[in-house]
Amino acid sequence: MVRSGTLILGVAAQWLLPLQLLFSVFLLLRGHDAPGGGFIAGLVAAGGFALYLFAHGRRALSRMLRVAPRDLIGLGLVLGVLSALPAWGRGEPFFTAQWGALPWIGLPLSTPLLFDLGVYLVVLGTLLTAITALAERDPGPDSR
Repeated sequence: MVRSGTLILGVAAQWLLPLQLLFSVFLLLRGHDAPGGGFIAGLVAAGGFALYLFAHGRRALSRMLRVAPRDLIGLGLVLGVLSALPAWGRGEPFFTAQWGALPWIGLPLSTPLLFDLGVYLVVLGTLLTAITALAERDPGPDSR
């Protein structure tokens, strides 16, 4: 099996990708009260996937993702638009934050979190689309 990167890079990518994804979720969830949010969280997650791509190649990344990056963009846009609808349905100004909780769990939910999740998916999908497109153009050892 031919790899794109070295053994050290491969092992580092295996350990760092889950940590980067966990940190991106932390940044996503803390974005309402402190610096962070969907944009920077999407950048951190895309950086983890880029490292994995450099270490293991484009095909390994595609097998791991199991979803086209462009689909993430569409889903993120839909979530962003859906986050505006609860306020509009209540006759309040567009994008007014709405807060609630799931009744059976008590998990607090908000439309700003839904919007940030949409931004996260758009940023992640856009960067993954660009990175994988650049990797496809590279006639390196991964072009088997």
